[in-house]
Amino acid sequence: MTQYLLSVWPDWEIGMPEPAVVERMYAQVDAFNAELQSAGAWVFGGGLHPPASATVVRAADGGVSMTDGTYAEAKEQIGGFWIITAPDLDAALAWAHKGAVACEGPVEVRPFQDDTA
Repeated sequence: MTQYLLSVWPDWEIGMPEPAVVERMYAQVDAFNAELQSAGAWVFGGGLHPPASATVVRAADGGVSMTDGTYAEAKEQIGGFWIITAPDLDAALAWAHKGAVACEGPVEVRPFQDDTA
């Protein structure tokens, strides 16, 4: 089985939806998480605070530099993720479809590198 990262990419410029929408989305994601867990596909998952809460750490000239805010200057930034196991890409894509429906946003699928390569 291969591990895949399913990352959620909301448009942070839109802002948070209405509380009723957020509540619905949380319930949908909780149900999706339970489905992943009962299927044995769940490894780990979590939501992230907005990009403004980020700190970028860089190694520079033998030292460290830190800057507040996100690394990438873009309106879409990662908002959460799941790490799953799946037998193949098609199965991971099927899980991502369910995740996209649950969180009502785009989900990117990327396999982890194989240790044996």
